[in-house]
Amino acid sequence: LMMSSLKQDPGNDVKLKIYALFKQSTLGPCTTPRPGMLDFINKAKWDAWKALGETPQEDARQQYCDLIGSLVSAEGGSVAAKPSGSASAQYETLLVTTEDKITTIKLNRPAKKNAITTVMYDEIVTALEQAGKDNSVLTVFTGAGDFYCSGNDLTNFTKIPDGGVELMAKQAGELLRKYVKAYIDFPKPLVAVVNGPAVGISVTALGLFDLVYATERATFHTPFSQLGQSAEGCSSYTFPKIMGNAKASEMLLFNKKLTAAQACDFGLVTEVFPDSSFNSEVWTRLKSYAALPPNSLALSKQLIRSTERERLHAVNDAEVELLVERWTSDECFTAIMNFFQSKAKL
Repeated sequence: LMMSSLKQDPGNDVKLKIYALFKQSTLGPCTTPRPGMLDFINKAKWDAWKALGETPQEDARQQYCDLIGSLVSAEGGSVAAKPSGSASAQYETLLVTTEDKITTIKLNRPAKKNAITTVMYDEIVTALEQAGKDNSVLTVFTGAGDFYCSGNDLTNFTKIPDGGVELMAKQAGELLRKYVKAYIDFPKPLVAVVNGPAVGISVTALGLFDLVYATERATFHTPFSQLGQSAEGCSSYTFPKIMGNAKASEMLLFNKKLTAAQACDFGLVTEVFPDSSFNSEVWTRLKSYAALPPNSLALSKQLIRSTERERLHAVNDAEVELLVERWTSDECFTAIMNFFQSKAKL
């Protein structure tokens, strides 16, 4: 009966296919002994893997990526999924508004915890370019819903172009370089209003902001080594400078998640507010800052940044170069596939 139910449930068929492609991608053709007839689950897994025969690992990898991508799209996670609210017609993934001399860039994929797709990367760069030239005094980043940002949308890594993994990594590296450069060169005061948990690039980029205000329920997590990757957003330079080598290493190397209070103690966050009064307190303060002389603020910000601008660009280049190497490594691919595999266990 158990074997029959395994075969009849379409959901299990998909899970078995994911499992088999994962094993074929990482280990090659199945050479393990066949499980006993009464070991129903492991026998079903073995049969699915064995059925792939001599399928090359590269082909299995592509099939795995295609399958994961199709499942995410079916769940409403595709980059074309319409976000909540009424974003300006120019943006699919952001809500960008200007009011009281403050331009607000709101990440607007709340159903996906504001995970950053390749489309969103491009749109944020465009929004920053426009905010740098408009009549606002401050620019604010925040997130829609309960999350600030959950970092990279990992389905970015399932869209392998005709040129293969190497081309995908090169294109992703150039996009990341451009993205971080937009923060380094931003000419006005930049404020992060961290309304919930923050992960990955949304955390590392905070070292390039001028103020970081967080609700007490925010957390800050950079799980790079867990995913076979390395630091970005200039954090390999800014984090040790902000919090010291030991604390920075605990975050960037060993995936330590910080509470808002810890992030504030370490200097990554300017101030933490009670969740119940977070928006009212922060926005009252920001409106008062926006009333300050705009040229004085902008020129002072640029003076502070000028002492490190070239160093930050060099750090960005070095981080991107290492990440491109990481993205083409078997170690990184296996780590990301392990992440997806953990979401689809029988």
